[in-house]
This record gives sequence, structure tokens and C-alpha cells, in this order.
Amino acid sequence: MTIKEQFLKLHPESFFLDAEDLNGLTAYLRQQDWIAADETLLAARKAGEGNMNYTLRVTTSARTLIVKQARPWVEKYPQIAAPRQRAIVEGSFYQLVSQHAKVAAMMPGLIGFDAASCTVALEDLGEASDFTSLYRGEVLPESALDQLADYLTNLHAAFAGTTFDDVFANRAMRELNHQHIFDLPLRQADLLDLDAITPGLRQAAEQLKDDPLYVETVSKLGELYLTGGASRVLLHGDFFPGSWLNTSAGARVIDPEFCFAGSAEFDLGVMLAHFHLANQPLELFERLVDRYTPQPGFSSPLMSQLAGIEIMRRLIGVAQLPLGYGLERKTELLDLSRELVLN
Repeated sequence: MTIKEQFLKLHPESFFLDAEDLNGLTAYLRQQDWIAADETLLAARKAGEGNMNYTLRVTTSARTLIVKQARPWVEKYPQIAAPRQRAIVEGSFYQLVSQHAKVAAMMPGLIGFDAASCTVALEDLGEASDFTSLYRGEVLPESALDQLADYLTNLHAAFAGTTFDDVFANRAMRELNHQHIFDLPLRQADLLDLDAITPGLRQAAEQLKDDPLYVETVSKLGELYLTGGASRVLLHGDFFPGSWLNTSAGARVIDPEFCFAGSAEFDLGVMLAHFHLANQPLELFERLVDRYTPQPGFSSPLMSQLAGIEIMRRLIGVAQLPLGYGLERKTELLDLSRELVLN
């Protein structure tokens, strides 16, 4: 059974997004009023190597647009089930932030979303790369850091104290994320062949798994993640270099399907963790902390703990990164994770 047949057997009411089916795609886009009746579809091709969704750049006689579909699995890891409703959450996020010019200006505009097929259509920001090149030795430009820090400041401030719709609980995606951040990486049973990734990494990971205080603290912070924490702002939810685009107009932000109403420390902690993982210079850490304006009650110790957990899960969890260094640096980072979590 092909992946398309598998999908349609599970969801016969849905359209299946497929770059090879231009006729079907044309009819679908017109039905959704995402393209005009006189627009001709010229091409469709994959837009980047996204982890979660099947994403196309669609070229018509008038423009290009991005169309992405959430399927009942993680696109990069089809063996991992994932909630299709993440597309509805993402579309709702874009709708909400469109009310705030400074936040909306840093993201593609929403053309529309189809809840039945769990598909979102977005403005195309043009040919651009993400910032995963940071893991290969590049340094994040200060101008891009300022834009990204200002984005988080504006996003968190814009919705501080808001009573959020139920959609922004995003419970199913948080439960998936909770497993892969706070739970599975520290299971005693090996879920990954860590030594196949980096020889000796398994033993380094065991030192964390065998530390009861570390494991207990991570578990408690996982419960905080699931409940949302005391403060409630709108979070991007996956604020790392793969969600940042390097465009001709500067840094931009995409892929908010992990968004939820929770504690701002999570977004900042994830960002700082990836500065460590990408060996960014100390000056950028200091610049980020100075540039970001927190809401009242923001906890720097909590931010550091969440950064430590993100470091750990990216080194010994399923969501691996294209890291060029070996065991020595990874061991240093796992030691740093312990220090941050137990601060």
C-alpha cells in the first residue's frame, strides 16, 4: 500500500497533497479560493526538508505560495504518529498574530487553512534557507539575533494576560513534544543506538540517566510544560534555527505548529540551548539576554533549566541535529545540561 493509499484509507474525506498531482492540486486550490480561477498551476515542488509536515512551493502563472499538510505522522519519521490537528493550531496562530503588526511582519501571511484536510496555505517568503548552517560553524549575525529577540519580545507581550481559545492549549502536540523532550531520552531502555551516532555517546548518556536528582528534576519540569506554567503568554513552541528563515529581508519565523499558551521561559530556553549546541560566541548569549524584554515574573533560573533539557534531548533523543563535533564536545554539553538543570 502506498503512502497516499494509506492516508486516504484513514481519511477518505481529505485531499492528499501531492507534488505529482498537478491537476488535483489545481482543482483543490481553486476550490479553497487560494488561487483565482484564471491562475494556471505551473509547478509544485517540496519546499525544504521539514520535519513535521509535507510542504510544497506552488508556482502559478501569477505568483508562488506555500502549501503544507499535516499528516497523521511526522513527515521525517513516518513511524512516529502525530496529531493532524496541528495544522488547525498553526492556522489559528497565523490568524491571531495577524492582529499585531510587529509579530505578523516577521512571519509569512496566512492565505487560508482547510481544517478538513489539515492543510495551510501561506505567503511565500521567497527562496531562503533556514539557519541550521549555524551547526556547521556559521555565526548568527547580530542583526538577525536582534530581529529574533524582538520577535519573541513582541509575541510574548502582545498576548500577555490573554484568555486563550482552547485551540492554543495544543494538548496533543504538547503531549507528543513532552515525550520526546522530557521522557523518552532519559528512559533506561535505549531507544536509539547512540554509539552509532557518536562512539561513546551511550556511556555519556547513561551518566545522566543514572542521576536520580537530574531525572526527577526533568520530570517535574515536564509536568510544568504540560500544565503551561504560572504565566501565560503565546509561545512559538519550537524556537530553534530550523524555524528561522534567512531571507533577503532579514530573519523570519515559520512553523508555529508547536505553539501553546504557557511560560515565556520555554521559548528563550530553547533558543539559548541551540546557541550552545551551535557553539555560538558568548557575545550572542549576552546580546540575547539584553535584547529580549521579559514580562513581569520571568524566571531566569527556569529559562536555564529548560535550556539544559533542550540540550540533553537534542544530543540523546530522536530529534538529532547536523552537529559536526564528536564525543568530547557532546560530553561537555551533557555536563552543561546537568549544571543548568540542577542550578
